Amino acid sequence: MTQFHHTQRLMRSMRRAALQRGVVAILDVGTSKIACLVLRFDGERAGAEDGVGPMAGHAAFKVIGAATTRSRGVRFGEVDATGEAERAIRTALTQAQKMAGVRVDHVIACLAGARPQSFGLSGEAEVEGHAVTSGDIGRVLHGCEMPELGPGRDVLHAQPVHFALDHRSGLSDPRGQVGTRLATDLHLLSVDAAALDTLLHCLKRCDLECAGLASSAYVAGIAALVEDEQELGAACLDMGGGATGLSVFIRKHMIFADSVRMGGEHVTADISMGLQVPMAVAERLKTLYGGCVATGADDREIIEIGGDSGDWERDRRTVSRAELIAIMRPRVEEILEEARARLDAAGFDQLPSQSIVLTGGGSLIPGLDGLASRVLGQKVRLGRPLRVQGLPGPATGAAFSAAVGLTLFAANPQDEWWDFEAPPARGSARSLKRAVTWFRENW
Repeated sequence: MTQFHHTQRLMRSMRRAALQRGVVAILDVGTSKIACLVLRFDGERAGAEDGVGPMAGHAAFKVIGAATTRSRGVRFGEVDATGEAERAIRTALTQAQKMAGVRVDHVIACLAGARPQSFGLSGEAEVEGHAVTSGDIGRVLHGCEMPELGPGRDVLHAQPVHFALDHRSGLSDPRGQVGTRLATDLHLLSVDAAALDTLLHCLKRCDLECAGLASSAYVAGIAALVEDEQELGAACLDMGGGATGLSVFIRKHMIFADSVRMGGEHVTADISMGLQVPMAVAERLKTLYGGCVATGADDREIIEIGGDSGDWERDRRTVSRAELIAIMRPRVEEILEEARARLDAAGFDQLPSQSIVLTGGGSLIPGLDGLASRVLGQKVRLGRPLRVQGLPGPATGAAFSAAVGLTLFAANPQDEWWDFEAPPARGSARSLKRAVTWFRENW
C-alpha cells in the first residue's frame, strides 16, 4: 500500500504537468467499448492549486478529440488479455489524436471491475488553537486507523468525507478556521492490485504516462447525478457491459462503492444461448427489439432473427418480441436484485433521500426504469451525463457517463489521502457504515 501511495503522488504530479502542457487524454476502459477523449485546458486556470472537496483546483476545458472502438481483452471491467487490450487502446487513442490534431502523452483512466471494497475510517488531531493548515489536515488524515486490506489489495480512492472542528461538524474545508481539535471521516476504496497493475502495464506499453486512475462507479456518479442528488443522498448504478458499478453519494462525496460482476453482455449471452444465435446477432436483437416489460402487443410483434449461417431454414427463423423479453428479463432482474443487496448491506435506506439513478449502456433497455422501481423499491430515474463543452453528439448518451465523469474528475479532482505530507499510520479497521451513521445522526 505504501508503494501505491507513492504511485498516486507521482500521478498527481503528472496531472499537474499535463495541465500545464494543456492537453490530456481520458480513457474509459470498458468491457464492451473503449472510449477516448482528448481535452484541452485553459492555461490561465490549469495551474490552480488542488484543495479539499469543492475547493479543489478547477480548470476550464474543452473536448477536442473523441473516439470509440470495440473493446477487446477486457472482461468484467478488468484487462484480461493485455495484447488485445493494448491494440484496442491504441486504436481509440490514435483516432482521438487524429481528430484533435495533437499528440497526447498523459492519460487519466478508469476501470469498472477489480472487486472494490469500501471502508469508513475516522481520525483526530490536536491543532493547538491556531488556524487549521494543510499540515493539520495531513496529520488527521494519516491518523485514521487504517484497515487490513488483505493480500493483493491497493487503495484506489481515499477521500475525506467531512471534517469537524471542535463542536462544528460537517465542514468541507476547515483550513483557515481556528479550533483545538480536528476530526475527519475518510472513505477508502480498495481494489485488486493485479487489476490496477495490469491496466498500468497496458498504458505503459501504449507509450502513455498515467496521470490518474479512478473507479468507473465514482466518475459515473459525478456525471449522472445532479447537484441536489449528490447533496441529499443518491445511488448511481452504472450498468456496463461486463460489470455494474454502484456508488452512493451524499454531501457531494462518495461514501460507498461496489461492483456487481454482471452487465449487458450477460444479457446478450442469454439471448445467444436461448435462441441459438451468434453473439453479434444476439446483440443486434437486444439493441433493436429488447425490453424488460412485455405487453399484449409484443405477442403479436414478430421479429426475424436473421443470420448468415448458410442454412436457409435456420436464418429465416422468427421469434415474438414477448419471447425475447422473457429471455432478457430474468438476467436484468438478477443484476438489480444483486445491486439491491449491496445497497442494503451499505445502509443506503438510512440516508435522507433514497433516489437511484440508472446510467451506462445497460440502462438503455426499454422498460428498465419501471422494472428497477419494483425491484429496488426506491425512486428510480434514468441518468444521462452532464453536458461538457465540445463533446460530440454520440458521446452524450448514458453509455458515456463514465467517460464524461472522468473529464470532470480530471478538471476538478477532490483531494485525497496522498495529497498531504505526513507519515502514514497503520491500525485496525473501522465500521463500513461509519459515514452513513454520522449523516443519519447529524443531518
